[in-house]
Amino acid sequence: MLELKNLYKTFNPGTVNAKTALRDLSLTLQDGDFVTVIGGNGAGKSTMLNAVAGVWPVDAGQILLDGQDITRLQEHQRARYIGRVFQDPMLGTAPNMQIDENLAIAMRRGKARTLRWGVTAAEKALYREKLHALGLGLEDRMSTKVGLLSGGQRQALTLLMASLQKPKLLLLDEHTAALDPATAAKVLELSDRIVQENGLTAMMITHNMSDAIRHGTRLIMMNEGHIIFDVSGEEKKKLTKADLMAKFAELAGAQIESDAVLLSK
Repeated sequence: MLELKNLYKTFNPGTVNAKTALRDLSLTLQDGDFVTVIGGNGAGKSTMLNAVAGVWPVDAGQILLDGQDITRLQEHQRARYIGRVFQDPMLGTAPNMQIDENLAIAMRRGKARTLRWGVTAAEKALYREKLHALGLGLEDRMSTKVGLLSGGQRQALTLLMASLQKPKLLLLDEHTAALDPATAAKVLELSDRIVQENGLTAMMITHNMSDAIRHGTRLIMMNEGHIIFDVSGEEKKKLTKADLMAKFAELAGAQIESDAVLLSK
């Protein structure tokens, strides 16, 4: 479903502030893969995600989505194929619009716009059903402005919006990092369910090693702009945090006891 071929990305090239964020990065996601991505600060995780989303162009390499070359497509052109949930609960929604209006925008993503205005009765029935499945009581608050929701409620709504049109790829960009542990666990549970029920291909960036092990079907570890470890299936299920720490130290040639980010519980 997704192929990254020999990607390179350097920020501020030719200056003293030059930083190579992606270095000959290659990765293939099969249809239905749910990949969790971990690595220290500066490993290239977010750069990879933003390159896939089209936030900025890569310097070299190729990005294929379901066999289509999207390397040179602009971010808005990729939006019809890619759903995304951001780290900041304030992003991904229109805070001054109602819940049902936000869902209507998501439902129309990538489609031709018309002069017809409003949310139809059939759409409202569909949104009520989808919101009810979240288990947050939002189906009874569809006229509430999204800006009045809590961070966890907004992330749950954004998850629903991002998956409403069943994108070819769902990107989860540290989408629980700004939430308290209990709310984060709920949002991750919803993420698992939405990905599984819709048969989505997904990639989740996280700093939390336990979450990376517990969720998804495959785990990759990045360091200095490329992948140093890739595990799936039964091998992934048997992983522990100690295993990952030892593997990072072995492959990256560095001790990670001092890397507080990777030691996140």
